[in-house]
Amino acid sequence: MSATATLSSKYRLSIPKQIREDQHWEVGQEFAFIPKGKGVLLIPAPEREQLAGIAKGARTTSYRDREDRS
Repeated sequence: MSATATLSSKYRLSIPKQIREDQHWEVGQEFAFIPKGKGVLLIPAPEREQLAGIAKGARTTSYRDREDRS
């Protein structure tokens, strides 16, 4: 499936109907924009309830962050 949209003078995009229907996207739904090279990945932002338990078993101590990397 290939579809295109044109960026308006107010920097808005209209998502083609076929894509909205195929993805079951609804009016008012929030999305995350993730930069990928010269493009962007558009994904529905998860609801808080969908994130429950996502990090079950994760260590809460002795973790690494950006400052730990060489």
